[in-house]
Amino acid sequence: MKNCEYQQIDPRGLSTPSSTQPCTENNVQRSRRKWEVFPGKNRFYCDGRIILARQSGILPLTLGLIIVTSGLFFAFDCPFLVTHLTVCIPVIGGVLFVFVVTSLLQTSFTDPGILPRTLPDEAADIEKQIDTSGSSTYHPPPRTKEILINQQVVKLKYCFTCKMFRPPRTSHCSMCDNCVERFDHHCPWVGNCVGKRNYRFFYSFIVSLSFHTSFIFGCVVTHLTLRSQGGNGLVLALQENPASVVELVICFFSIWSILGLSGFHTYLVAFNLTTNEDIKGSWSSKRGAEDSGNPYTYDNIFTNFCATLCGPMPPRRRIVRVLLCPAQPEG
Repeated sequence: MKNCEYQQIDPRGLSTPSSTQPCTENNVQRSRRKWEVFPGKNRFYCDGRIILARQSGILPLTLGLIIVTSGLFFAFDCPFLVTHLTVCIPVIGGVLFVFVVTSLLQTSFTDPGILPRTLPDEAADIEKQIDTSGSSTYHPPPRTKEILINQQVVKLKYCFTCKMFRPPRTSHCSMCDNCVERFDHHCPWVGNCVGKRNYRFFYSFIVSLSFHTSFIFGCVVTHLTLRSQGGNGLVLALQENPASVVELVICFFSIWSILGLSGFHTYLVAFNLTTNEDIKGSWSSKRGAEDSGNPYTYDNIFTNFCATLCGPMPPRRRIVRVLLCPAQPEG
């Protein structure tokens, strides 16, 4: 009797199919997408096109701060600045706001590059390749495997959860319980992992947010300065414009971390690194001469930027149909 269900099971249990359901006429031709039976800690919407972590972190807070601060700016500062300076101020602010929100939503809802876990048959094949003794007892696979990339040895680690050797630059996210290609980090501010498929959106988000926050901060300071020059003084100008004070406080305490984060990721993009690699010091010369040197860099800042941010979007690897029960041959 053939297995009718897509399950993530340990290879030690592959020889005991008693827990599976038999094929029936109702489910012979039935198929489902992998994300529908995916064991990771994610939620899917719009036929799997939108993905969110099970715990979305503080994404609502991030979105709320951006909308509230921008709303106060457009409602209380822009009318005065348009009258005394130029009409371009709300236009620039509006363009930056749309770009920030769009980049944030793309980062949060895009598949970061999740790799599907191996099917039971594939896991069994890996076990057979490793265990050549013919013993029926379970032998865990080795933890690492070495490959050569640009004349440099790179170690691939075996993921016991996903039952596969992780491709280069892939890491298993404990928050989402998935292996993610070119894993950078799990960002609670966007409620998703940042990886191969959504890193360009994340970088656009933090850079545009830096410009947007700096723009609002500068405009609010200009607004309060112009009002204080009218003879009322700065203290009275602050008392008469509490909304501007709220914007000033939010921008002042957030602009430093946002600018620092943007600068840090600009450095990473320039040298084709990830946050995970930088924290671990994967290509640091301190690890020894044999491990020094990043095998993924093109030794050119412009080329690294283009390769990281401007390349074609990789396809989603989870959105494929899984046949629950193959059709039985007639006769």
